[in-house]
Amino acid sequence: MNKGTYIFTQLCQFLPRDYFEYLVKKYQGNKHVKSFTCWNHLMVLIWAQLSSRESLRDIITSLKFHKSKFHHMGFGKDVCRTTLSEANERRELKIFQLFAERVIELAQKKRVNVDDLFMDGIDYRVFAVDSTSIPLDINKYWWSTTQAGKGGLKLHVLLDLLTRIPIHNIITDNTVRDQGVMDLFPYETASFYIFDKAYVKLLSLSKIDDLGAFFIVRRKKKMYYEILEEFNCSDKSNGVLRDLKIKLSGRWAAARYKQPLRIVYYYSEEKNRVFEFFTNNFEMTPDKIAHLYRCRWQIEIFFKWVKQHLKIKRFYGMSENAVKIQIYVAIITYCMIAIVEKDYKIEIPTFDLLRILGISLFERKNLKDFFSEEKEYKNCQNDSFQNLNLF
Repeated sequence: MNKGTYIFTQLCQFLPRDYFEYLVKKYQGNKHVKSFTCWNHLMVLIWAQLSSRESLRDIITSLKFHKSKFHHMGFGKDVCRTTLSEANERRELKIFQLFAERVIELAQKKRVNVDDLFMDGIDYRVFAVDSTSIPLDINKYWWSTTQAGKGGLKLHVLLDLLTRIPIHNIITDNTVRDQGVMDLFPYETASFYIFDKAYVKLLSLSKIDDLGAFFIVRRKKKMYYEILEEFNCSDKSNGVLRDLKIKLSGRWAAARYKQPLRIVYYYSEEKNRVFEFFTNNFEMTPDKIAHLYRCRWQIEIFFKWVKQHLKIKRFYGMSENAVKIQIYVAIITYCMIAIVEKDYKIEIPTFDLLRILGISLFERKNLKDFFSEEKEYKNCQNDSFQNLNLF
C-alpha cells in the first residue's frame, strides 16, 4: 500500500473483491449497467457508513466536491441521487448478504486467537444469541409488518464472544418471536450457547443437547422440576446459592425435554437479585456457569455499538431491499474494521478509531504509518463504554 493511495481505498483492499465479482456475475448484478456497478455501489455505501452520512441527500452533497477522487475511491464515474436510489431498490440482495457472510468468515479466522480476559480459563467456544429491533415508520416503510401500530425489523445475531464477530445474522419482521429463529442458527459440538429467557423453547434446546453442544438459559417462571441430586456449594462467597441436578416435571415441559438438566441459583450483589440458570453441562463449576451468562451482555454492547456508530437506524432508501442492503453493508463494515484492527494491532479505542477514520478517508497516507501516528490518542477517552475493546 503506497503513500499515494487514499486511506479509504486501503481499508477496502482487505475485502475479497474477487468473491464479490463472482457473486455479481452469478446473480447478474451488472446486467444492463453502464457505469454505476455493484462494486461502485458497495464502496459508496461503506464510505457512507464510515463517514456517518445521515441520508441519501447527505451522501450526494458530501461527495459533490470530490469527483476527481471517484475513480481511485472505487465510486465509478459519477454518483447521483437517482442512480444510487435505484441501485438500493433494485440490486440483488443476495449479493450483499452472501458477501457479508464471506467477510464474516474472514474476520472470524483473523480473530480466532485473540486474547480476552472475559474468556480466560474457558476451554469452549462460547456464543451468545439475541435480537435487536430496528424501528421503522410505517407511513414511510409501507412494506413493514406492524406490531402495536409500529413497523420494524428484527436482526437476530449469533455472536462469537471471543472474537466479537456476528457469525450468523438473520433479518425478520418485528413480529417474529426470538424462539422462532432458534432452529435456523448453526450449532457446533462442544460449544456453549448463551440465551436469555425469551429463548426457552424446549424442543430446540433438546436438539442442541442431541448435537453434543451446551446451552445456558435463564429459567422462566412456573417451570417446575423434580430434584434428582444436590451438589455441594458450601462456599457462598462466589455468589452460588444452589447447584441442582433436576428433571422437568411439568406435563408439556417433561414431554419436550426428557433429559436431566442442571439449575444454578446465583446471587448477583451488583443487581441485588437471584438469577436461575438452566444448563445441560454438568462438568463446569457453577460460578463459571454464572460467569458465562454474564458474558452474554457482550451482545447487548455489540448492538449498542453498531446502532451508535454505524447506520442501521436511519436508511438511505425506503424499500425493503434498500433497508436490508444497508444492514448487510453495516455488518461488512464492522467486520472489515475488525480485520484491519487485528492486522495492524491497533490499540486505539473503537470509538476513537471510527471517529478518526471518518474524517481521514480522503487522506493519502500509508495505513500503517497512519495508525502509528494515531496511537497517541488511545487514552483520549476515559468513558467506560467507549474504552471497551469490542473487537
